[in-house]
Amino acid sequence: MARAYEFADTWEVAASVDEVAGVLTDLEHYPRWWPQVRAVAKLGPDTAWVRCRSTLPYTLDLVLDAVSREAPVVEVALSGDLEGFARFTLTAEDDGTRLDFAQEVTVRGRLALASYVLRPVLEWNHRRMMTGCRTGLTEWLSQRRRAASPRTSSRT
Repeated sequence: MARAYEFADTWEVAASVDEVAGVLTDLEHYPRWWPQVRAVAKLGPDTAWVRCRSTLPYTLDLVLDAVSREAPVVEVALSGDLEGFARFTLTAEDDGTRLDFAQEVTVRGRLALASYVLRPVLEWNHRRMMTGCRTGLTEWLSQRRRAASPRTSSRT
């Protein structure tokens, strides 16, 4: 038994496409800025094991394989508790970068069974996960930008 899910979202951040792509392709450091990403272990140059947990008391075990690590498309193939892909398409905007997120996955086993009754709750849980991504990424990029900018001293 399998159940399919499709997700899409769009938001903007005040950073260049290259800055955003750099953070999104640095999987090992996701737990620093994305609260729902609990652990990451590098399995190879383009492969990582990731544990995610959003609001519900259920942790996803995933393996992410890089499909594209170059802007404008940052994409991974997902396997484990979810099978499919997650993709960010990055577009330069006047004030930064627009991120168009797309994810298509299939779930099996207990998660698929639960989705017959709990699909709205699972979709809500995913929205909470992506809110963590958007907020964390925006704050992380802002902190990096402040740290990289030359400090000006004020004189009285």
